[in-house]
Amino acid sequence: MKLVGVRMHPSDALYYYQAPQESFSLGDTVIIKHNKTQQAARIVQTITVDKQTYHSTSPVIRLATAKDLAHLKSNEIDAKQAIAITKDKIHHHHLDMKLIAIEYSFDRRKMLFYFTSDGRVDFRQLVKDLAMIFKTRIELRQIGVRDEAKILGGLGACGRPLCCHTFLGDFMPVSIKMAKDQNLSLNPVKISGLCGRLMCCLKYENQEYEEARKQLPRIGAHVMTVDGPGKVQGLNVLEKIIQVRLKGKEITTNYSLQDIVDYKEQK
Repeated sequence: MKLVGVRMHPSDALYYYQAPQESFSLGDTVIIKHNKTQQAARIVQTITVDKQTYHSTSPVIRLATAKDLAHLKSNEIDAKQAIAITKDKIHHHHLDMKLIAIEYSFDRRKMLFYFTSDGRVDFRQLVKDLAMIFKTRIELRQIGVRDEAKILGGLGACGRPLCCHTFLGDFMPVSIKMAKDQNLSLNPVKISGLCGRLMCCLKYENQEYEEARKQLPRIGAHVMTVDGPGKVQGLNVLEKIIQVRLKGKEITTNYSLQDIVDYKEQK
């Protein structure tokens, strides 16, 4: 039985819904029920599942019509116009918060306000004011700097649009160890994204580096080469090239893994 995977935004997580209509295609915009409100979403995946899994999910409400798409565009325009009003109210209440974005649910039963702040914010009076102005349910959501970059977008060091803004559904854990394993500069400026955190792309090749490193001696290890004993000075992990300074020599020599004799016992 068929399920469709949908995203409400290009970088959102995937949500799965029943697809009772065989006419649904990749790229179609559909109307779904999500968190008790109707939302517009785009189909990005189709999968086949068993009957039990199928019936544990909700069905797509309908394929979006031309009227639905016009309504969606109107919601986006109104949400952008609401930013100035909201910022004025934030200033009026002297709240230490930065408004990032506003969005309406498709059925306009809820407005979601994304903001950042260095600490906790008492926005109860702000919510009351916004509810009076916009006549709908108000939800304020505090987000971190990575989520801010995901919403606003921008260009990464590679010159391409940010991964988190274009296709990453969820943030992956990234550590400084990944940069070390890939022999990257540990200069924070060079390995941090626009959000100021470690770049998500450090994760992409990390598994390949981890597997390759298992076959190689560590830097500083004493090894026996085909030319005699030496000490590892550097590694080209992906090409499996080992830089060794032979005993009594002042320069390093490159060796392949096959040229290293039984190095594991000499680490």
